Amino acid sequence: MNDELETSQRSNIVPEFYRSGDRFAGRRVVTIGGGTGTFSLLSHLKKHPLSITAVVTMSDSGGSSRRLMDEFRRQVPLGDLRQSLVALARNGALWQEIFMHRFPTAAEDEAESDSGSRVGGVSGHSLGNLILKGLQDINNDDLLLAIEDAQELLNTAGRVLPVTLAQTAICADLADGSVICGETDIDTRGDKNLGPLSPIKQIRLIPPAAPGCAPAIRAFRRADTIIIGPGDLYTSLIPNLLIQDAARAIRESDAEKVYVCNLMTKHGETDGYKASDFVNEIHRYLGGRVDRVIVNDGLFPADIVEMYEQQKSEPVMVDRAQLMRLVPSVVIEHLNLENDRLARHDPERLVRAIFPNEL
Repeated sequence: MNDELETSQRSNIVPEFYRSGDRFAGRRVVTIGGGTGTFSLLSHLKKHPLSITAVVTMSDSGGSSRRLMDEFRRQVPLGDLRQSLVALARNGALWQEIFMHRFPTAAEDEAESDSGSRVGGVSGHSLGNLILKGLQDINNDDLLLAIEDAQELLNTAGRVLPVTLAQTAICADLADGSVICGETDIDTRGDKNLGPLSPIKQIRLIPPAAPGCAPAIRAFRRADTIIIGPGDLYTSLIPNLLIQDAARAIRESDAEKVYVCNLMTKHGETDGYKASDFVNEIHRYLGGRVDRVIVNDGLFPADIVEMYEQQKSEPVMVDRAQLMRLVPSVVIEHLNLENDRLARHDPERLVRAIFPNEL
């Protein structure tokens, strides 16, 4: 009898943050983005009693995602979906390692077969991408059901949704009249040429009228807080806002819209941008205003600044007066991760800045 009572008591144990009567428990939070910035943010949001939905960029055009898209007709990129799933995973290190494992690239994988076609194989592929593709096949090509199955395997602390189920690409129109198409080529052009580069005039989506994913649109409309960023402005964030259904749903949502500004400029994309320039671009593609912008004024060690200078990047300048004219609420804090070899947000500080006096 005592054993039964003890078991019953254990089953009713509630985490401390729920016992504290936190009035923000269950708050519906939607993140927008992709890449390492989103991964880090989600990894720390899941520690809190929030109802999390990660809406993920679907414009990736490189690596394992590219190979799957080339091999399977109408396949959408899976890399950012996989990363967000792993970020929200609660099912232990093994499953996370399985989904993040990447097979080494074998020299023979680059060889040509007798017929002249490229030899296939798993080399260079992410195992998580292959698992998602397998789950998609099991579910009769239904990606949303595949994601649900992956969420069950990983016991995620929230949902992950693509911003669109359509196969899309992005193109950058440059000020000199030239055009660059493909997320990877836009993202890496500054790495390939450290000299002066023509600035980006605008980003376009192909096809321009790709429909939004219905559950993602519903999440935007029902959200309490929508977090845009952190992430590369033109390749991780704005592609989501190019989905007209998504931009409209965000604008019309009663949620508080929070934009997390970048720590550093990026050569070939945001050269010379001040914080207000980042905000202006978000407003331009959103077709409306965010409610709050979060910017960093923390100092970086000299060796970090020097390393980024060699890549033609620099800390984003905080032009407070202009920001105050653009956004009702401006949060300026020390948000960079200290004692790190890269310029990255400290995720715990960032979460506190997004939810001041709440979490």
